[in-house]
Amino acid sequence: MRQGKDPLDDGAGTGSLLRQPKAVWATAGASVVAFMGIGLVDPILPSIAKGLDATPSQVSLLFTSYFLITAVAMLVTGFVSSRIGGKKTLLVGLALVVVFAALAGTSDSVAELVGFRAGWGLGNALFVSTALAVIVGAAAGGSAAAILLYESALGLGMACGPLLGAILGDMKWRYPFFGTAALMAIGFLAITVFLKEQPRPARKTSLLDPLKALGHGGLASAAASAFFYNYAFFTVLAFTPFVLNMSPYKSGGVFFAWGVLLAVFSVLVAPRLQERFGSLKVLGGSLVLLAADLLVLGYGSHTTAVAATIASGAFIGLNNTVYTELALGVSDAPRPVASAGYNFVRWFAAAAAPYFAPKIEEWSDLHIPFVVAAAAAVVGALIVWARRTSLTHEATELRPAHATEDGVSVFAN
Repeated sequence: MRQGKDPLDDGAGTGSLLRQPKAVWATAGASVVAFMGIGLVDPILPSIAKGLDATPSQVSLLFTSYFLITAVAMLVTGFVSSRIGGKKTLLVGLALVVVFAALAGTSDSVAELVGFRAGWGLGNALFVSTALAVIVGAAAGGSAAAILLYESALGLGMACGPLLGAILGDMKWRYPFFGTAALMAIGFLAITVFLKEQPRPARKTSLLDPLKALGHGGLASAAASAFFYNYAFFTVLAFTPFVLNMSPYKSGGVFFAWGVLLAVFSVLVAPRLQERFGSLKVLGGSLVLLAADLLVLGYGSHTTAVAATIASGAFIGLNNTVYTELALGVSDAPRPVASAGYNFVRWFAAAAAPYFAPKIEEWSDLHIPFVVAAAAAVVGALIVWARRTSLTHEATELRPAHATEDGVSVFAN
């Protein structure tokens, strides 16, 4: 490994990151909108609860149904894409999001809205998992640049989602759903025009392949750690808006700042910290800091809670980048299969946190949901430490993912 080299060099540099084919930009642009859909409802959760006469725990099911279906659908994405191709899978996913996002805006009850969000989750699973594979396959500069581009889309989407939700939701809580449907329709057209059909894998993926991939100790360890991390992550995303209890505009502003930090730390800061300290040290340290931040969020004043919510975006951004790279590189499974198995595990936590956090508050008090989330983050860090040998076995991960050897990215195809 060459020392003193910028971690974004050789396939992950700013130049190569920005010089991409139109197909990659079309897919990345649609990915931004797909990730916007995750945080879109954040600033309007109280408004939805008021508009549909629902409790916080009922409204939080919008996340639970969405991510529960997303998790299960991960077993299907590779099966579908290996048979109909990447482009058609993306288009099917986008079409489902357009339909169910629009239907969500017409909901007259929480039950309807939760159901439509489940259909939305199916479409999002088909799109997001395939989009990563398409970007990795088509991006210039190797897979390190592709992962940074994907994380950039994630960060931008997570930042802009709450802002769009606040702007449209301040007029009426239904409008953000219609807005998302319109933006995804534009993404559908862009991919139809600019993305050529991707080569299909020589071997078709079975429904059980992602589960079989989890038999690899490194991938299973990464998924298990990410499961606990995602519980902490989505406690922030789904439960904090009720704690802050702010207007849609103010809540949207808080989560926009949160998303900006997420994007900056995932794309710009994470590679440099990995280059200096190694990915596992960055991941373990960031998880512990996230746990501390959650305790501050839970026990601090309102102003402190706002600051801690925004600050959590930095740790979440670091974690997202490292986890993605570990999932794609730690095993010898094909990347789409490894990604599907990894996401199958971690999205269950994203479904659990929005449901259990309000319930835990009802059973105890406002502080305990954050204590539980902080404990989950610590468990994630402990798994990284205990399973560090497995996590370095295939990916030679002690050399940071963006480092190079003899001028070739260690994550290059």
